Amino acid sequence: MQTYQAFRIHQDENGHHAGLERLPRPMPKAGEVLVRVAYSSVNYKDALAGTGRGKILRTFPLVGGIDAAGIVEQSNDRRYRAGDGVLVTGWGLSFDHDGGYAEWLCVPAPWLVPIPDGLETRSAMVLGTAGFTAALALHRMHVNGQAPGLGPILITGASGGVGCVAIAIFARLGYEVVAVSGKPRLEAWLKGLGASRVLERDALADAKRPLEKALWGGAVDNVGGELLAQITRTVVPRGNIACVGLAGGAALETTVMPFILRGVSLLGCNSADVPQPLRTELWEHLAADWRPPDLDALIGDTLDLEDLPRAFDEMLAGKTHGRLLVRIARAASERGV
Repeated sequence: MQTYQAFRIHQDENGHHAGLERLPRPMPKAGEVLVRVAYSSVNYKDALAGTGRGKILRTFPLVGGIDAAGIVEQSNDRRYRAGDGVLVTGWGLSFDHDGGYAEWLCVPAPWLVPIPDGLETRSAMVLGTAGFTAALALHRMHVNGQAPGLGPILITGASGGVGCVAIAIFARLGYEVVAVSGKPRLEAWLKGLGASRVLERDALADAKRPLEKALWGGAVDNVGGELLAQITRTVVPRGNIACVGLAGGAALETTVMPFILRGVSLLGCNSADVPQPLRTELWEHLAADWRPPDLDALIGDTLDLEDLPRAFDEMLAGKTHGRLLVRIARAASERGV
């Protein structure tokens, strides 16, 4: 029986445990596609799932990893053929379906996106869920009337995966970007990505009144909690806030004043189950007109599967920055797929 290496997560009578295992190679059923995975990535959700510090997985055991990019090996769907480059993010990966931290991945064909011209498996995973989420935030803001003329875009959690890609994308599209980060040592890196200014994470701490001076044309918020409340009070009339994460807390205590007096919009972004037509459209943007100028500048570290436990702990401890790229198949990596 042919086997493959995977990072698998368990929750049983012995508690939470995860690590590398050998599993039998999957066989695609009707409507499924078997992918030889070349790259994945580490997202905050992956770290929560891999350490058991967040209730992410619905069933156990499961292979972790909400991202994957690779080459089709076998297809039971007419849309894909052997040799096609594909990517998958979100859907049920590392939730109720085996994820991308494995040499093989078998998924329903509708979950896949053909890797568009301008990207390949490695660059697709430099972006991954984080890049796709940043693109979704931009899309939702644009649909709701966001434009550079409204003023600077504030990006919180700027040194994280979504934050750093958002800086690069918004800056490329002509926005003035102001980054918020609790890591002052990364100021030069953030400015290199496109931020015009970098603020400390407590820069808005005095914004306590229902309405404060309008400073930001809009915002992409990865933090939530009190910082998100402060942002609502300081966005200009008709500005948009894309709500992406909750690293600083899930509670939101604010008033309706920014929404009914300034027309501020709070836009939720759930990247896991975006409909396929929009998903494909956003990836095509990421490969072309929204593509960050220097993808490698976004990478904080490149890992192998055995490095994942360390990376999870470091991410949750706030010791990582940028995108964490995961090499799944060394041979495929060396071929440049």
